[in-house]
Amino acid sequence: MEPESPQLTHLRPDGTAAMVDVSEKPVVRREATAQGVIRLAPATVDAIMSGGVPKGDVLAVARVAGIQAAKRTSDLIPLCHPLPITKVAVDFFPETGGMGIRATVRTDARTGVEMEALTAVSVAALTVYDMCKAIDHTMVIEGITLLTKTKHTLPN
Repeated sequence: MEPESPQLTHLRPDGTAAMVDVSEKPVVRREATAQGVIRLAPATVDAIMSGGVPKGDVLAVARVAGIQAAKRTSDLIPLCHPLPITKVAVDFFPETGGMGIRATVRTDARTGVEMEALTAVSVAALTVYDMCKAIDHTMVIEGITLLTKTKHTLPN
């Protein structure tokens, strides 16, 4: 027996796109974490870590860009709901051949923040790329993926 296909909630019966009505869902605490990697030349990683990139503090600017992107996700992704985001954390960590980027986003809302976490990682990576493109022509952004998503009932 084949498994049932998931119902695509962003489609109307006639097949046209629609924003999902979440008004009947309860408000719960939701959190999502996404991760990605930007492959960089070793000299570029050294320049980032030592503050030697001509455009400035790459990780500080990329962190702020990721936070801003999470908050603006509904402006970028047409069917995403605007959400009251209560937390965005964007962190960087050493990765073989580059730098890892992880974003965690939290809200108390009727729908999740997966897209916000993925958008934060994507824009943080793009910002690193933009700030380093003059010194590294080998950069590759890859592996952007959702790691976790959780939801917890709020206390009354």
